[in-house]
Amino acid sequence: PQLSARIVRATAPYSLPKEAAADVSMVGELHQFPRPRMLQRASKTTTEASWPNTCKSAACSNAVTPSVLATRYSFPTTESVVAGNSMAVAEFQGQYYKPSDLSHFSISCGVNVSVAVQIGSNRPFAGVEAELDIEYIKGVAPGTPLTDVYDSGYSLMSWANQITSLSDPPLVHSVSYGNDEAQQSGKEYMEAVNTAFMKAGALGLSILFASGDQGVCGREGCGIIFHKYHPDFPAASPYVTAVGGTDFATAGVIGDEMAWKDGGGGFSDTFTVPSYQATAVAAYLSNPDANLPKAKYFNAKGRGYPDIAALAGTQNPYCVATSGSFEGVGGTSAACPVVAAIFARLNGVRLRKGSKPLGFLNPFIYQNPSAFNDITLGKITGSLFAGGFKAIKGWDPATGFGTPNYARLSQLV
Repeated sequence: PQLSARIVRATAPYSLPKEAAADVSMVGELHQFPRPRMLQRASKTTTEASWPNTCKSAACSNAVTPSVLATRYSFPTTESVVAGNSMAVAEFQGQYYKPSDLSHFSISCGVNVSVAVQIGSNRPFAGVEAELDIEYIKGVAPGTPLTDVYDSGYSLMSWANQITSLSDPPLVHSVSYGNDEAQQSGKEYMEAVNTAFMKAGALGLSILFASGDQGVCGREGCGIIFHKYHPDFPAASPYVTAVGGTDFATAGVIGDEMAWKDGGGGFSDTFTVPSYQATAVAAYLSNPDANLPKAKYFNAKGRGYPDIAALAGTQNPYCVATSGSFEGVGGTSAACPVVAAIFARLNGVRLRKGSKPLGFLNPFIYQNPSAFNDITLGKITGSLFAGGFKAIKGWDPATGFGTPNYARLSQLV
């Protein structure tokens, strides 16, 4: 459907009276536009796959489905319900889902895709972003109850405060929205949002954000006359887990992966390297295999992202039920709910043993790099002239520590 909106533009900078200014730490979200990740629709012709189509729809042939993910990331295709376990997706600005599309996906691909709790409204309109998120977070973790958190407006601050104010907040949150750091209201705003993220971590919540789909260039682009890379927020926040993108190294073959060229990654211009990743970032920057781009293009002292990755490219896209049919979709918007679901399953392992949920994930990730499939092929670019970052052994700003291996991870939690 066509959604109408009225845009009110500011004609001058905002200001505060002197008597109020001393008590205000920041003013934000007055002049920025929300940006969902730009989903990449696959062409009608995709690379022929060697795996069988386990969904009933022929449209899913040659596409990534829950069974493909289960094979590559080593998780069982079934999952029992664990008391107290939960997960959520965040949607904004008219990104609704049609229950009939979820049912279509469930029946065709043999998984239980449903929303257990709805926070905010939902209208029976097909939002591809929302349906991708829901179908694949549940496709990977079918036994974990899902909450859909919908807000008609877009505010990272409001969303973070909303989930931490819930009496029983979901334990894992997948979010596929973001802008460049330079497109935020300012450093003070980002620091205020980080404080809300820290509160979520202290409550035992895990927050994962897609890293972006414009490589190193960000939404602002690298320009015709190239100047500088543009890191993403909140993916470059030290207090969230950023999920980058991969493709299969051999198109259509389940096995080794390579960096997806359009996956977001790099180094923050705002936040310094956090202690949990200091060793990993230093090792990357000092490794001659990295063949680093010119120093003026990025901030080598900034927080590096992504932390981990998952399939996101469109050579073999995700098969998504939307608007009554199936289509191929790619992007880190696909990778993020997949990784979030795997960590939701790991919370289930912990809760079953009587342990606490994982909470803020990054310390665990950086302490256990061997639990991920290291990606050493490909690079992220975003522009023919951008250069970009290579995937090499160990952590890198193309794919982080790589893609999750549930079988290994479940032995560590």
